[in-house]
Amino acid sequence: MDVELGWLKDFLAVIDAGGFSRAAEKRHVTQPALSRRIRALEQWLGTPLFERNTHTVVLTRAGAAFRPIAEDILHRVAAGRERVLEEAHAAIESLRFAVTNALSITFFPHWFRQVQAEAAASMNLQLISANMASCERMLIDGEAQFLIAHHHVLAPTRLQASRFQSIPIGKDMVVPVSAPDEADALKPRFVLPGTPDAPLPHLTYHPGSGIGRIVASSLAAKEQPPFLQPGFIGPAVLLAEMAQSSAGVAWVIRSLVESDLEAGRLVRAGGPEWDISVEVRLFRPRARLTSAAETFWKYATRLFS
Repeated sequence: MDVELGWLKDFLAVIDAGGFSRAAEKRHVTQPALSRRIRALEQWLGTPLFERNTHTVVLTRAGAAFRPIAEDILHRVAAGRERVLEEAHAAIESLRFAVTNALSITFFPHWFRQVQAEAAASMNLQLISANMASCERMLIDGEAQFLIAHHHVLAPTRLQASRFQSIPIGKDMVVPVSAPDEADALKPRFVLPGTPDAPLPHLTYHPGSGIGRIVASSLAAKEQPPFLQPGFIGPAVLLAEMAQSSAGVAWVIRSLVESDLEAGRLVRAGGPEWDISVEVRLFRPRARLTSAAETFWKYATRLFS
């Protein structure tokens, strides 16, 4: 029996999704079919990759050791295919970006125009907008050449420095917001830091969200973290809408809610000590990319480094 590349993608999908059922949805197969493919991979390797006596997905020691190998194999295959196409003069010279959801709206269009102006040339572009976990996966697998995401030193990514490099290309701020108080529209309904007896309802992000990682890590590192009660979970835009409807306090990217703050639909839930400064970074593999991608990287580095 020969190993199939699809089995490696199945294996990594289970890890990323945190379970077999969600991974099966992501891979567009039934859960029994996904389980059979994982077992086929384990049979080929000769060892179990997951502990099957728990309710959560837990890698065996062999599974943890195999994870970076599977990622490297998929990336090398994708890079090799691209190199062969390029050598055969059939490479698609488009630039493939994975961009986190919020940045695809608030940051990317203007930033890309800046780089195009620096290069003084038009560039064919493919953009995929997704959460941070999915964007990381696309870059690791070679499905994207570049990743643009928020970055904070307290929330490390899965992109190992030995295989990927990055440059800062912008700055942003994540701020806590609340609906205005009914009695005083200039004050927040939910005021940080809250109290042990009355924790604030906290509107939080999906587990795969990069901003969610940053907020959780930053609040956990505070000497005196706020008193929060997790409530609604959703994407950034929806969290801002839920905050407007008085559902709780949410940390959101300031550029997403600037107009709401100016119009008074949202107010800051606390002082600047609760703001989180973040970088916007451009990531790429250290391995050689297509000529178009390398040219783009050269101009981006010149403009922003």
